[in-house]
Amino acid sequence: MSNGSSIIYFLDKEYFTEVSRIEVFDESGPVDQLNELEYINGEIWANVYLSETIVRINPNTGAVTGKIDLTGLLKPEEKDSKTDVLNGIAYDS
Repeated sequence: MSNGSSIIYFLDKEYFTEVSRIEVFDESGPVDQLNELEYINGEIWANVYLSETIVRINPNTGAVTGKIDLTGLLKPEEKDSKTDVLNGIAYDS
């Protein structure tokens, strides 16, 4: 679970209580504005809100292991009051 900060919380499935947490970081320090998490092939993928970047995160350490640049996916003419940022990750194995 994410609250939009650089912290990702791991929760108990049954009771929804916190089991552990990691702080996500890259070479520049903490990475915040994390949302729309997906667990894909042993990594956590997270959209960085208000950017065109998805980060790939080591779930044990919080280290960013890669970045996916989606610049240009949402064209300027497609932005309006309902669609102003990329927001969401869909994964199909």
